[in-house]
Amino acid sequence: MKLRYVCVLMAGCAWGATYSKDVAGILNRHCVECHRAGEVAPMVFTSYQAVRPWAKAIREKVVTATMPPWLADPHVGEFKNDRRLEQGEIDTIVAWVNAGAPEGDAKELPPAPHFLDGWNIGKPDQIFDYGVDFDVPAEGVVDYQYFKVPTNFTEDKWIEAAEIRPQHRAVTHHINVFILEPGQKATDGAMLTGFAPGVQPLNLEPGTAMLVKAGSIFIFQAHYTPNGKAVKDRSFVGLRFAKQPPVLRSITDRAYNALFKIPPGDPNYLVKSSWTAKQDMDLFALMPHMHFRGKDFRYTVVYPDGREQVILNVPKYDFNWQLGYELKTPLHLPKGSRIDCVAHFDNSPNNKWNPDPTKEVRWGDQTWDEMMIGFFLYKVPAAGSAVSATSE
Repeated sequence: MKLRYVCVLMAGCAWGATYSKDVAGILNRHCVECHRAGEVAPMVFTSYQAVRPWAKAIREKVVTATMPPWLADPHVGEFKNDRRLEQGEIDTIVAWVNAGAPEGDAKELPPAPHFLDGWNIGKPDQIFDYGVDFDVPAEGVVDYQYFKVPTNFTEDKWIEAAEIRPQHRAVTHHINVFILEPGQKATDGAMLTGFAPGVQPLNLEPGTAMLVKAGSIFIFQAHYTPNGKAVKDRSFVGLRFAKQPPVLRSITDRAYNALFKIPPGDPNYLVKSSWTAKQDMDLFALMPHMHFRGKDFRYTVVYPDGREQVILNVPKYDFNWQLGYELKTPLHLPKGSRIDCVAHFDNSPNNKWNPDPTKEVRWGDQTWDEMMIGFFLYKVPAAGSAVSATSE
């Protein structure tokens, strides 16, 4: 009895944990979305036979909180897409692995999560691709590629979900799709959705949708990284239309700074950016973006009365995980509110990801250059709404 008592304490009360009864459900809730055939993860976790060889690695990753990836400071804000495991779930996995990772009774397996093959947003109503094949070379550096694709929409469309599917993931670093309205400059297009490690598809709540005006063009921005094998790529985006006119319009905007010059060897270079709201709105999602020298990123709201509120802090930014953070409760921003973004960059030799610590670094598309962008999404009433904001 004494031995059992000690083991229960050490294992978080997960005595006798098995894959079928205890672990499969945890993996289904937190891991299988990416760890399944055809998705971004390099191994699948959809059966005991597939999971068993990775048991010790899974234990290490969950104990160190490396997986599932989540970079937000737990002391700042609450997020409805928080991927972190609860301590009891971690304890269960540890106990299972320490016991030899037994399978248990297959009759105790929970129902497998249902995914539509090839899509996370459900069956799209319409799919757009580049319109042409792009030849990705076997080696070398490929400049950003831009593909203009007419929507041929003869009436305004409301998009409630959008998902980019790369044809060849192995050579695709990221793809963004922007909406270019009639008469807009290419640089003014609003982002529809993106694909990159950790980025989730656009999947808005009922009653909220993103507007694509009649006659708009989609601009695909594609970044390829050759891997030794030449391929022809024609990636695509799937759209799901709102079934009825939405109450709220979702808009993507950004606070960015493209004028920085990071000195060689600087371990903590500061860059700031700001954005000011020109109408009342409800902020509901955030996504910081930097490259290999990115060190940390913080969003602060400054209200018209001078009050300040930190809404997201990423103390250890990781370029390998381009995560978005969905606020558990949308934050109301009165007209005149300002979003301040503060980031630091590590251009020193101590940064293991640093391509060249002897180089002065400026804004640029390639990963050995840098960017400083605080993306965010907000909602305004759909009736008569317009993009009304300024970036500074």
